Amino acid sequence: MSKIASVAVFCGSRAGNDPAFAAAAKAMGEGLAERGLRLVYGAGGRGLMGILANAALAKGGAVLGVIPEFLVGWEVGHDGLTERVVTRTMHERKKIMAEASDVFVALPGGIGTLDEIVEILSWRQLGLHDKPIYVCDINGSGAAMKLALETAIAQGFASPELREMCTIVNGVDAFFQALED
Repeated sequence: MSKIASVAVFCGSRAGNDPAFAAAAKAMGEGLAERGLRLVYGAGGRGLMGILANAALAKGGAVLGVIPEFLVGWEVGHDGLTERVVTRTMHERKKIMAEASDVFVALPGGIGTLDEIVEILSWRQLGLHDKPIYVCDINGSGAAMKLALETAIAQGFASPELREMCTIVNGVDAFFQALED
């Protein structure tokens, strides 16, 4: 893990309806901090985003939050981060997060989370980066992503190599194990 310094985590600004989602966000934040890995995330202070950041900060971890100015109030931007960057647009947010990260992982979330992980996967498929991408399945939350990838491959819209570009892992512990392998 020596070449990995920062991990972008995409996740919901809501907590979802399964307590396992919050537990996973907390475990991810704590696990990153315990391993000395900087968390890069969307700078929200509520939902899974807030749980994730607060867990990392509580363990002494470094946290970079990147948020567009129009979401600062809406997502209740987190004010206690190690570093916070406010951008003009969502596109700038994603670009900064991508440049600041060595690895990408999605926890459960909504359309915004799906947008972020699919875009970063698209960039990898286009050869714009070669950084590892993970989807952390928590109680079936990764099933839709797996189905989407397999459907694109089966219908001839993507090559089977797409499977190698996005790894779906079963839980936070499996994500950290994958990083160590």
